[in-house]
Amino acid sequence: MTHSVIGHILRHPPAPGHRFRTVGPGSSRSMDLTELYEQSGRLAVALTRLGVRPGDRIGILAANGPEWVLLDLAALRLKAVTAGLEPGKFEPDAALLARYGLRLLFTDRSGAAPGVLPMDEVSRLIDETEPGAAPPPVEYAPDEPTTIKFTSGSTGEPKGLAATAGSIDSSLRAVHEMFAHGPGDELFLFLPLSLLQQRYWIYSALCHGHDITVSTYETAFAALRQARPTVVMGVPAFYKLAQQRIESRARRANGGPPTREDLRAAADCLLGDRIRYLWTGSAPAPEAVLRFFTDIGVPIYEGYGLNETCIVTKNHPGANRLGSVGQVVTGKEVLFDENGVISVRSDHPVADRYLYAPEGTSARVFTEPGVVRTGDIGHLDEDGFLYIRGRADDVIVLDNARKIIVRPIEDHMKQSPAIEECVLFCPGRTLLVAVVSPAHEPADETAIAEQLARTNAAFGRDEQIRRVVVAKERFSIDNGLLTSQFKPQRPKIHAALRAEIDDSQGGIHAQ
Repeated sequence: MTHSVIGHILRHPPAPGHRFRTVGPGSSRSMDLTELYEQSGRLAVALTRLGVRPGDRIGILAANGPEWVLLDLAALRLKAVTAGLEPGKFEPDAALLARYGLRLLFTDRSGAAPGVLPMDEVSRLIDETEPGAAPPPVEYAPDEPTTIKFTSGSTGEPKGLAATAGSIDSSLRAVHEMFAHGPGDELFLFLPLSLLQQRYWIYSALCHGHDITVSTYETAFAALRQARPTVVMGVPAFYKLAQQRIESRARRANGGPPTREDLRAAADCLLGDRIRYLWTGSAPAPEAVLRFFTDIGVPIYEGYGLNETCIVTKNHPGANRLGSVGQVVTGKEVLFDENGVISVRSDHPVADRYLYAPEGTSARVFTEPGVVRTGDIGHLDEDGFLYIRGRADDVIVLDNARKIIVRPIEDHMKQSPAIEECVLFCPGRTLLVAVVSPAHEPADETAIAEQLARTNAAFGRDEQIRRVVVAKERFSIDNGLLTSQFKPQRPKIHAALRAEIDDSQGGIHAQ
């Protein structure tokens, strides 16, 4: 029988001696994994007294914290379905409960409606339940959902996916084959727990016996000094910022151009001196960032996946090729159509359709049983490493019928330390205009112009950027121009800066 991570943590309490820690603004909490598990059992019993039954939905709309993890584990032990709701995209009101069929909604936001409970209530429910209380054991079939996860979505209401236990097990088995997380490891994560993949590492800790620290993006660097992790789960934007901090620290310490040893010492100060490797995905990682960490002896491994597929490919020790997103993991198969557009077949699919999506949306993505059309363009090399060239939807067709794949040009622009993000548009289908989010405020327009010249020199005639629009406000999650995984929201960026994009006289012009 195939090993089930979900089944293991539901049947077996974790081994003692491994720590769960949360570090937030001005607060830090730590407990043994056995205590975390015991408290989740008591919370599960308390939730049944509130009327929660198998199949009921529990919404969680809150920042990362121990209560988030306890609610998720309690729901798992009841066969209730969690709905992780990203703060800033939803309001905790009666309409939200009705829209998603929630039995209860726990939130750290202000809200008053029947069924809406404050996150502080979690501690009270545990304290009022007898120690050692636990619900009867449950089992999940591979196709049964454990949670509803929501796509980041560039427009309209986020689409939902009822993610199956089998898909979680398959992904965690594939990761364990490559990285063998276990005793001695401490995994550090800071992206929102509303993203299901972040909760995978909690399940991994309970199953495989390693430490785990949960923080937030805002407190990540301060929390790293406390955690001293062996593994950091991050996104490219975080590592680009980390590179800048490491270089700045090394220059100050050395009083001049830093050596490799200076940079490694600065990395140990910033990230901790126990790093085994860095994990990155969710968005394309600049090659310069990957090369930087590799060159100073801090392994960083890029991967590829979607909400609809979870992990598809991953670089890992013994199989790492810079520029690729790794080899296909166990349980997945990568397919290509005549235009190089990627589809993914899964032994254990995440879902077979969207929830809360316009009619016809599911059919365009879930093309046949177990198969998801990704919309990404790529190819496999002779050794099975996958390379992503860009999005099929982001290909710009010029008025001369030439097709321009924008990602390589955008990535080249982002090689400049002055540029945090770059998105290309083509007003009138005649010329390319880049919108950049500066890495610093005020923007270094001289450095941006210099990078524009370097990028244009690296590409052909039809791929020349004629103008650069520097966004007055840097892209962020708060202003809606980045997703929760720090990917640019292309349609929203265009809508916000359309006047500047169309203004042929404005911006930085190519020489």
